[in-house]
Amino acid sequence: MSDPAIDVTTLTAIDVHTHAEVSKSGHGALSPELFGASEEYFKAHGHRQPTIDEMAAYYRDRRMAAVVFTVDAEHATGHPRISNEEIAESCAAHCDVLVPFASVDPHKGRAGVREARRLVAEHGVRGFKFHPSIQAFSPGDRMAYPLYEAIEELGVPALFHTGQTGIGAGVPGGGGIRLKYSNPLLVDDVAVDFPELRVILAHPSFPWQDEALAVATHKPHVYIDLSGWSPKYFPPQLVRYANSLLKDKVLFGSDYPVITPDRWLADFEKLDIKPEVRPKILKDNAARLLGLLKD
Repeated sequence: MSDPAIDVTTLTAIDVHTHAEVSKSGHGALSPELFGASEEYFKAHGHRQPTIDEMAAYYRDRRMAAVVFTVDAEHATGHPRISNEEIAESCAAHCDVLVPFASVDPHKGRAGVREARRLVAEHGVRGFKFHPSIQAFSPGDRMAYPLYEAIEELGVPALFHTGQTGIGAGVPGGGGIRLKYSNPLLVDDVAVDFPELRVILAHPSFPWQDEALAVATHKPHVYIDLSGWSPKYFPPQLVRYANSLLKDKVLFGSDYPVITPDRWLADFEKLDIKPEVRPKILKDNAARLLGLLKD
């Protein structure tokens, strides 16, 4: 599958991890309490929540493409999500730079499976985002398996948040968010039971970085994105594996808007990455995984 709307040859990078934080009507993807905790965690006080149109302009100015998604955690949080259809339609208006992912709460069962199939077939969605800690499920819970099966059949990637999260940090009880669900080793069961499913483990997976590296080196279709951290804080083993065994499976991601690609790339430039590996991480690996290369 290729996407002729995006000319990969003109891009400097592909950011596989950005968030649609606000809808056209002004509805936030998370409650004000959880947003505030995230801002405090990332020291992004009062950061502006850009619209998808503004995100497109931002990335177009930098000759980058970006994957855009929200998180559907209605079951656990009671907070209505931003519409997947709205995100997909807004991205379609900027199909030269934006790639829409969707988020479907696994607790929605068969209705969620039907939605996932419809979003790919009718709205051009190119992947799915899961945040097990916010969505309150273990990745290996059989409840989610019909949804994974559909995503595998549709031939698009599934991106899982892994490691600690800034969302809920500092709120009493962490806002009800359980970190244990975001251990990347829990995604190993998914990779075993759905061997053709392309899986992205999002973020340097503190405190489970070694687990993430183990899963990604063992399972051929498991990738790691580098979002959510400034590269200057990357664990040394992550840099070592990105430079060697995982050089074809590590992906640039920022976590925009709480971390900007400008900041991320400036710090990445100072990282000890082999010259021949840099373009793989910044663009080539993502272009191949997302099907953006022309046949």
